[in-house]
Amino acid sequence: MHIGFIGLGRMGGHMASRLLDAGHTLTVMDLSDAAVKALTDRGAERATTAKDVADACELVFASLPNPPIVLETALGANGVIHGSKIKTFVDLSTTGTKVSAAVHDGLKAKGVSALDAPVSGGVKGARDGTLAIMVGGPKAAFDEHQSVIATFGKLFFLGETPGAGQTMKLINNLISCAHIAVTAEGMAMGARAGLDPQLMIDVLNVSTGASSATRDKWPRSVLPRTFDYGFATALAFKDLRLCLEEAEAMGVPMVVGSSVRQFLSITNQLYGPDSDFTCMAKTAEVLAAIDAD
Repeated sequence: MHIGFIGLGRMGGHMASRLLDAGHTLTVMDLSDAAVKALTDRGAERATTAKDVADACELVFASLPNPPIVLETALGANGVIHGSKIKTFVDLSTTGTKVSAAVHDGLKAKGVSALDAPVSGGVKGARDGTLAIMVGGPKAAFDEHQSVIATFGKLFFLGETPGAGQTMKLINNLISCAHIAVTAEGMAMGARAGLDPQLMIDVLNVSTGASSATRDKWPRSVLPRTFDYGFATALAFKDLRLCLEEAEAMGVPMVVGSSVRQFLSITNQLYGPDSDFTCMAKTAEVLAAIDAD
């Protein structure tokens, strides 16, 4: 199948590569020449605009960093909405429900189906095809393309309401970041008390304090001090902001979530937007006056 893919960053590049591995023909577009070359060297065709991708392919994926870029890619002057061939647009980005609804409505008016399909699992999941993909939108479009989307991992159809997948993704990232924040504080407390960090994680992982943070993020990225799990602090902060804004609009209090957002804000200021979100552990160490490095 000839498929379009827009956005070849840390996640998108791996997902596009998996489509090539599965035998599909690709037309790709990204602002990074190096990212595009990595795919064209393997046989993908290059496009210069989102419209060009949508002129070439009936099915187009996008994996992009923020809501404004998604809106421009979908509905802008050179967006996929002006493509002559596109029939289905699948947005793998995390944008929130408002953008998903706008994209859905805009493309529907042109006879194009839109699925919001944000993913979770980090760079490793994108590379290995083990992502969780949370899909919302027209069931007919999902049914038609689910075998292709499943190239990236395990599918969950959340419903036909535009943005249903986005709501689930924001909830997931809220809980994931909360696990990191509270683990960071607990580990900092233990360090001040003189406990061995590795032994603490070993205890937590067979106790009721276990979570994705203790099982995966600390062993992989925090204990070795690499802080390279694969998700930027700025993106995590963006997702928490979107989550809290949507919760507030629904009248749902986010007492813990507000604290996690503040934790990410401090981490963003201390270590920069391109730092890994596991640097929240370093933020806790700084606040506890621990010199862990």
